Amino acid sequence: MDETLVTTRRALHQVAEHVLSAARKRATGHEITLRPSPGGVRTPSLPDGRILALIGDEIAVLEGRSERRARLRTVRAAAEFAGVEPGFPWTKHPPGTDFEPDRPLQVDVTSARTLADWFALGDAALRTLADELAPAAPPEPQIFPEHFDLALTIAEVNYGASPGDDAIPLPYLYVGPFGGPPAGGDPFWNADFGAYLPAGDVPSEQAALAFFHDGAKRLARP
Repeated sequence: MDETLVTTRRALHQVAEHVLSAARKRATGHEITLRPSPGGVRTPSLPDGRILALIGDEIAVLEGRSERRARLRTVRAAAEFAGVEPGFPWTKHPPGTDFEPDRPLQVDVTSARTLADWFALGDAALRTLADELAPAAPPEPQIFPEHFDLALTIAEVNYGASPGDDAIPLPYLYVGPFGGPPAGGDPFWNADFGAYLPAGDVPSEQAALAFFHDGAKRLARP
């Protein structure tokens, strides 16, 4: 297992949840999702016109044509640089990462680039999937902060690109039917939540799209 990639993913997840998503929720009252962007992830435009982004091992504040960046050191320092309050303001459901504002963040630039590329590949495949399976109203892929995964839902099935998690540490694609995998013993369904495919088996956007379509077709069978 690539420990550097896992460590980087965990650090970026913390900042994404406790700085970027936290800022968006405080600014809007309810919206928390993020978007892939060149080099990492970002908020949509906030009500004040700013965009907060993670680019490699830095946090960036984008406003109009101006851009400020700072190296990621701690969650608290990142929040202070962005001018926001650290810590995800949850009510019913706790965040996916611990709030450790002063714990040093370990972010490897190469690993951060690998994760950004994975989100970009997943975003392209998911957008094509949405156009093909739901052309009337294609949903937009979004990064959900509690899992730090990029996903969308079509016909009660979640399709996504995860950067890894506690159960599957390295990046993977997944197909997750709301009702879990269908009965019958089909080896495609290799997880409790449905099916997953490691990033090492996904050489291209086309391969990712093929996996998603494979899952959709299997679910459509009687």
